This record gives sequence, structure tokens and C-alpha cells, in this order.
Amino acid sequence: MSPQVASVYTGSIGVSLELPPADAEVVPGVRWGAVEAFPTPAYWAYQVFARRLENRVVRYKLGSTLREELGACLLGGHGIPAKVGVGAFRHLRSKGAFEGAPSEACLLAWLSEPLDVEGRAVRYRFAGQKAKYLAGTLAALNEGELRGLSGVQLRNRLVGLPGVGYKTASWVARNWLDADDVAILDIHILRAGVIAGFLDSDLTVERHYLELEQQFLRFSTGLGVRASELDALIWLEMMSAPRSVSSVLSALPDSRFKSRHAPLKRRANNGHADAMQLALLVQ
Repeated sequence: MSPQVASVYTGSIGVSLELPPADAEVVPGVRWGAVEAFPTPAYWAYQVFARRLENRVVRYKLGSTLREELGACLLGGHGIPAKVGVGAFRHLRSKGAFEGAPSEACLLAWLSEPLDVEGRAVRYRFAGQKAKYLAGTLAALNEGELRGLSGVQLRNRLVGLPGVGYKTASWVARNWLDADDVAILDIHILRAGVIAGFLDSDLTVERHYLELEQQFLRFSTGLGVRASELDALIWLEMMSAPRSVSSVLSALPDSRFKSRHAPLKRRANNGHADAMQLALLVQ
């Protein structure tokens, strides 16, 4: 079997990348696939190395302190557009919310104020719920006790704080520590993993988070890339290409996973990621 060769061009300089043959296994039972075929393991490996060479590595940290990072992650997540979550975080930071432990009532009042999002006044959707979570979390968080921890150790210490489950805690640990021993397993990562075969389609993040995380970490090791880098890249590309993802999911054999996770039809965004989200993540 012959290796695959792909090139990256930066200005007038071209760099050749040699990847294993398409039929070789990256982890047991999972083939590398063709480098040009989205979203194969070879495709992801190429994208990671290409972004490094082009100095376009995905950036993800939002806060300047652990309290801020935890706040930013709590204010984002499922059901909240990225630009709204970031707008809420910046609004609370401007109020000094992360310098102490504001009351739930105070946080609710601030989150109920209109947010300036790209020049538009926007209401934050989950003000009551997030104010409750933030008040409890900021009151309980002792940054001094969390210094010198690994990503997994920090994640495990954060899990159980108000509103903080495995995904949010892993998100904070990855962002704050640049950690490679945790994974942020949302719908985009799960879809990519099932399509490429490195995540078990019968498992769910709600019931099997740690098992799926180990599968992801083994996959990143097999590719020879950092888990934090791979996680952020897969999320960005899967989120940015809804039409391509929908097409690939539609081609999968009928299964419970397909019925649960195939995207619903919605107004096309021409394959472009949210401009605010890209501006925050790609530097």
C-alpha cells in the first residue's frame, strides 16, 4: 500500500505531507480513508497540520481568569448561539461579575438587560437559569485550590458545581489549561466520530461520556495530533458545513443514531460559520 501525499501552500512555499495509506488503520477497526474525503481520519489529520503550517490554529480561551472561563462556558452551550453567549459573558465581565460572588438576583438583573450583539439589542434566553447556576458556582469556586491540576483533575473538581456537567467542565479544562486529556463531546464531535467510525454509535454523551472520551483520545493519539487541537478543529468544521454534514449523515444506513442526529432541514447558511464565532476562534 502506498502512502498518501498532500500539499500545503503558504505563500510561495509548498510543504508535502505524507499520510498512511487509505486502507491502513489509525486505530483498530478504523481506516485512515482518503485525505480528500470529508470527514475521514486522514482529512482531519491533514487539516490539523495544514492549520499549523498556515498559522491558523483554532484558539478557544475567552477568559483571563478561571472564574471568567467558567462563566463564559456556563453562559454558552446548548441552545445559545455563540455570539449571544459571548455577548452575555462580556456584558457580565463589564459589570465586574467575575471579580467576586454576586447574588443570583444581581446576576439575573444584569442578564435581563439587553445585550449588544453585532450592533443589535438581543435578549439572553436563559437569564433565570444561568443566574442561578452562576451565583452558586462563583460562590463555591476557590481558584487557589485548583492550581497545578491536570485537565482531568480540574474537570473532575468542577463537575457537580451548579449547572456544570462533564461537557461544560471539560470545556473549561480544555480552554483554561490547553488540556489534551479531556474532550468536549457535543453533537458535532459525536457526528464526526460516528461517521468516521472512531466513536461508538450506540453510546450517548448523557450516559457514556467518559467511555466516548477515551475513544476520542485514542483516536487523537492514533492520528498523532493533540486532542485539544483536534476537538476544536472538528467542532469548527462540522459546525461550518451543515450541508456537507447533512449529506454524509443521510448516506448512513438507517439506525437509531441516524434518526436522532441527522440535522433537521433549515434555512441554508451557504456553508459559512457564524462570523462572530469564527472571529473568536480563528486567529
